[in-house]
Amino acid sequence: MSKNFYETLGVPKNASDETIKKAYRKLARKWHPDINPGNKEAERKFKEISHAYACLSKKDKRALYDEFGEEGLRAGFDADQAREYGQWEKYRQEAPGRTESEFGRYHSYEDVFGDLFGFGGGARSGAGTTVTSKGTDLEHDMSIDLVSALRGFQTTLSIQRPDACPQCQGSGMDPKSQMSTCPACSGSGRINVAQGPIQFTKACPQCNGHGSIGKTCRHCDGSGQVLGTERINVTIPQGVKEGSKVRVAGKGEPGLHGGPPGDLYLVTHIKPHPLLERKGDDLYMEVPVTVREAMTGGTITIPSIDGNINLKVPPKSQSGQTLRLKGKGAAKLKTKKKGDLMVKLVVKVPKTDDEEILEAVKKMDRFYEGDLRKDIRL
Repeated sequence: MSKNFYETLGVPKNASDETIKKAYRKLARKWHPDINPGNKEAERKFKEISHAYACLSKKDKRALYDEFGEEGLRAGFDADQAREYGQWEKYRQEAPGRTESEFGRYHSYEDVFGDLFGFGGGARSGAGTTVTSKGTDLEHDMSIDLVSALRGFQTTLSIQRPDACPQCQGSGMDPKSQMSTCPACSGSGRINVAQGPIQFTKACPQCNGHGSIGKTCRHCDGSGQVLGTERINVTIPQGVKEGSKVRVAGKGEPGLHGGPPGDLYLVTHIKPHPLLERKGDDLYMEVPVTVREAMTGGTITIPSIDGNINLKVPPKSQSGQTLRLKGKGAAKLKTKKKGDLMVKLVVKVPKTDDEEILEAVKKMDRFYEGDLRKDIRL
């Protein structure tokens, strides 16, 4: 994977979320394996841009990456402890005459490493020990019509995502080749990235944290991953809205060296509906009524998410008047409590030249009180 996610997507470090999304979509279309069948280079580039976008599209992950690099994305990384160590190291360098015991509770490599990655005192990766980590989470956009989003549904999706290479089990090395200790990390799988009595480490780039090297796996070109297609069953809960994220556990990128896979997040985008509009948890609908229904009142049947329902139109209703139906709106994702359905009445006048109707309408004019447009002023 690329060392610089911004360069991978071809955007500046201060790029907006929308700029990052547009860049990703453009590159994904260009390098998608379906468009470049059998092209290993295209497959590699597609994995790179997907990995970069999975980080930069999330504000929390992007902030960690900007501050700590890829090390900050590791499972169990504690940003507060890393900042505390940075302050400790800065203070130590500014006061070289002081002893280590005067700089707080960090007295050894194991203390810092354990706090940052949740290992506890003394739990570190020794020579020949493979360091595992959780796979990267993935995001996919999903377009849903409004009615389906309000009702919820189950569906089956075909997704393309990186899987651990079946030939090398994700190591990137040919399992049939003779393995030897990695000279860069002496078999530990880690290299130092900070100087001083306490040192941070990262996965060795030469052996990818495996501690040993051999011939590159031909099946995955040494990446440890191949692009696979999988059909998964997904439940979209009722009430999802624009930008909602539906988590599908364990369907992200595979973990490093046997670590658990990441998760897949489906980002929902709601298509506009010709009759319904959602505002918060309330739904809005316009319903036509006749002149008689508006004047004398009555009960009309209208559609809703729960099926057809009866709506009482009060006598002397005006065009544009809004009636509220409690509990007939959109469901909240967490509580499942529903909002309201707001029905706007629109009085429709018949299109006719019938003399009897026109004469009756003229008689209606004398029942209006004053000038209807007296308050219409610019």
